[in-house]
Amino acid sequence: MSFNRKIVSSNFVDYVKVCAKSGDGGSGSAHLRREKYVPKGGPDGGDGGRGGHVIIRGNKQMWTLLPLKYRKHVKATDGANGLKQRASGKQGEDVYLDVPLGTIIKDPETEEQLAEITDEGQEFILAKGGRGGLGNWNFKSAVNQTPRYAQDGEEGEEYWRVLELKVLADVGLVGFPNAGKSTLLSVLSAAKPEIANYQFTTLVPNLGIVKYRDDLSFVMADIPGIIEGAAEGKGLGVRFLRHIERNSVLLFLVPADADDIVEQYQILLHELKKYNPELLDKERVLAISKSDMLDDELKAEIASEIDLDINWMFISSVVQEGLMELKDLLWSKFDVE
Repeated sequence: MSFNRKIVSSNFVDYVKVCAKSGDGGSGSAHLRREKYVPKGGPDGGDGGRGGHVIIRGNKQMWTLLPLKYRKHVKATDGANGLKQRASGKQGEDVYLDVPLGTIIKDPETEEQLAEITDEGQEFILAKGGRGGLGNWNFKSAVNQTPRYAQDGEEGEEYWRVLELKVLADVGLVGFPNAGKSTLLSVLSAAKPEIANYQFTTLVPNLGIVKYRDDLSFVMADIPGIIEGAAEGKGLGVRFLRHIERNSVLLFLVPADADDIVEQYQILLHELKKYNPELLDKERVLAISKSDMLDDELKAEIASEIDLDINWMFISSVVQEGLMELKDLLWSKFDVE
């Protein structure tokens, strides 16, 4: 399967643009009370109903923005007009758009971030329904006891908004294509990412829940591999870099057969810095993967050449070497209360 066909067939969508139109408010009623024995009753026109909102809602069961990919225009219903006997018109029906946790709402013109959905059930009004107009009974006064007018309802809002998903995970796997990230995730968790010996096997983030000691767990994300120039959009570019922003700890993976392990780590770090210097403030761990290919002598030689100010260790997903120690190290980096 080619690179392009795999991108198209993916169900993972992390960027959509939608036009949200809220409902107009209903107009107030200018009705005058007229009954058999009350021929000249006063005003009794009710208020118009509010127009429906368009609301974003966090849903922890969702992992992609795919349901919104083909729903570019979203419209809520209008509020009904006011009725007699001071009865208010029916409120327009709100429209809810469920999104995964980690979704950011932006103004496409200014790039301003308007909201960030991080909790189950969290809501944000994307377009506010128009207010209903006041009925004529609201305008009755000592000097105007029979107002024959009412207030029109307000128009709803209409906005284009960008929804951008940044995967929420405790640990983000960072490495060049084919560094062994997918294999590690599959061994540490129940996730089943596609694994093959060619570049860009992983084209979308994969999440896995890693079981730890005493029934504890944490979430690990296998993010598409970095290539040099990713920060400028080469390869998968910023399609994966924005997901790294949400990870508490960055786990760098460099394979044991790399020409220069430290140099590869520095290149990865440089790409993150170019994209967002704040990423370097995150906790970092370096794991040298595929270490089952090394004997003790080679490990000692590599260790003597590594001079870094971060924790690092040898691991092998295939023979499960060092994986428990890796989980211990990662857990120690979390801000656990």
